[in-house]
Amino acid sequence: MDTVEWIPSWVSTHKLTSIGAIWASAIGASMAYTGSRIALKPSLRLIHARMHAQALTLAVLSGAAAYHYYDKSCRKQEEAASA
Repeated sequence: MDTVEWIPSWVSTHKLTSIGAIWASAIGASMAYTGSRIALKPSLRLIHARMHAQALTLAVLSGAAAYHYYDKSCRKQEEAASA
């Protein structure tokens, strides 16, 4: 199985792990970005990083829900066509 097929398969099997990894990387990226650009106290940097990570997580969850709905409707159409 090549990489293009392996990634969606792994993500669909490990949904919570992939969402958690995206959240953690968003926290790290936001902390690094605000640390290099803006002089804020660490507590404010953490609050901003958490807000950015939550926004990204909501976007990923919305995308996952849309993909799940699309995949489910495609499977129903395939089943109806083969029956």
